[in-house]
Amino acid sequence: MFLLILLGIPVLSLLWFFWAMRTSAFRQAGRTTRISFSLATSLLLGGFVWIVLQRMGRVTSEPPAVVQAAVLLWGLVFLPLVALPTLILGGGLQAVSRLKNHLRSRKGDHPVALPDPGRRRFLETAAVALPVLATYGATGVAIPQTKHFRIRRIDVPLAGLPKDLDGMTIAHVSDVHVGKFTHGRLLTDLAEATNQLKADVVALTGDLIDHALADLPEALDMVSRFDPRSGLFLVEGNHDLFEGREAFRSGVREAGLTLLANDSASLEVRGHPIDVLGIPWAHAEARMEQDIATVARLRRQDAFPILLAHHPHAFDAAARAGIPLTLGGHTHGGQLMITPEIGPGPMLYRYWSGLYQKPGGEAAVISNGAGNWFPLRTAAPAEILYLTLRRVRA
Repeated sequence: MFLLILLGIPVLSLLWFFWAMRTSAFRQAGRTTRISFSLATSLLLGGFVWIVLQRMGRVTSEPPAVVQAAVLLWGLVFLPLVALPTLILGGGLQAVSRLKNHLRSRKGDHPVALPDPGRRRFLETAAVALPVLATYGATGVAIPQTKHFRIRRIDVPLAGLPKDLDGMTIAHVSDVHVGKFTHGRLLTDLAEATNQLKADVVALTGDLIDHALADLPEALDMVSRFDPRSGLFLVEGNHDLFEGREAFRSGVREAGLTLLANDSASLEVRGHPIDVLGIPWAHAEARMEQDIATVARLRRQDAFPILLAHHPHAFDAAARAGIPLTLGGHTHGGQLMITPEIGPGPMLYRYWSGLYQKPGGEAAVISNGAGNWFPLRTAAPAEILYLTLRRVRA
């Protein structure tokens, strides 16, 4: 899939650019307009080439965040959702008109009258300009947005929560994606905001880095500033492993941090024992179920268990295993949602943002993530979760 996207973006972009330049709207536009359009589209394609060459190690300098944002928005949003439909629709309508006129000419009939020239030019101008203008406009909105996050406070009702743990707090930090959009001052802000919560436990549920192990030292420096009352625990996400699972794990553990991968960690909060269970990244639910069965066997009989898992679908297997609380991330809250309930989140995941509960009382809390690999969010703001566990009657 990654290779198809990598190859498809420049190919499809060129097809659309060539179609746009052949339209009457482009040919009849002024010289300045044509040059501006050509420059704007060339910058998008040039930015893509720059990113690819940098990832391949052919160039050392990384494109600025604004360039990467524009390329991502163009290639993953406005090219497939706006530009290509105009290419297909425009090209298809032209082909149908030509075919109709060809068939009519063979019968000796007059050609089909063309649409009103003014209207046709207006529609062509909109079709050519809208995808490019939308890409640059969305980039202007997205870059400032990557610097902001919210604190979302959620009470988590749990049947069977030990009395001593009623009111226990967890700072849930997920999907920081330290790298192109999350770095520098923002990491300091995330650490300070987390510390101000004064949570009993800090839980990081994967995708600490965006993709490059070169960003791991800065990410670990941020994590080292977290100051929970009782403990700090991490699990890995898919982005953490792009440049090697073992390298990521060893880097985190050498920093003295507790990374759980089919492991458990024991601690006490308010005098009551807790087992924090963590599973490694997996996309297949069968693998998640196997891993959850492994960590479930590590539970102490008198301890309250909490599962950390990057993928939210681990919740189902965790509930079947009798684990009362699962924390996850990965979804970014759906990233580009129309409303908090409508959009890619529920289309792709059973659990995508906030609190979910099973009939048996088991709960999961899924974070939108504190950082970004993709620059734009709609109705799914970046966040740190502040969870308060509440005892309820079974």
